[in-house]
Amino acid sequence: MGGRLAERLMPGDVLLLSGDLGAGKSELARGIARGLGIAGPVPSPTFSFLIIYDTGRVSLHHFDWYRAQDEEEIMAAGLEEYIQGDWITLIEWHERAPGLCPKKHLLVQVDQAGEETRLITFVPMGGFRDLGLMEDIL
Repeated sequence: MGGRLAERLMPGDVLLLSGDLGAGKSELARGIARGLGIAGPVPSPTFSFLIIYDTGRVSLHHFDWYRAQDEEEIMAAGLEEYIQGDWITLIEWHERAPGLCPKKHLLVQVDQAGEETRLITFVPMGGFRDLGLMEDIL
């Protein structure tokens, strides 16, 4: 699914990945990275807040705010300038700092629908273009 989604993404797109711990957000992020042509390991940036990949067809900024206490912690790290620009941004655990999230984004809800099945729902927000995706079951 991440590879198919990556085909439709453009520089400036921001995706907020939402779901419970272990739902598959990081796995979806890996699929998006692979779909953008990014090779090598794609770990979750839980401890660093941000990993930047510049080796694909478009740069990818992958955030994980799980360990952030609040927006101020992310801002103190100087990371807010890396949220939106001429790249694709993925943010896991965006709920930790909602004030830093652009109004125009694609909300990607990942839910467990069984042991090895995920329900992924796409909700364009703030004028984000329709990618022709509503939901997918993997």
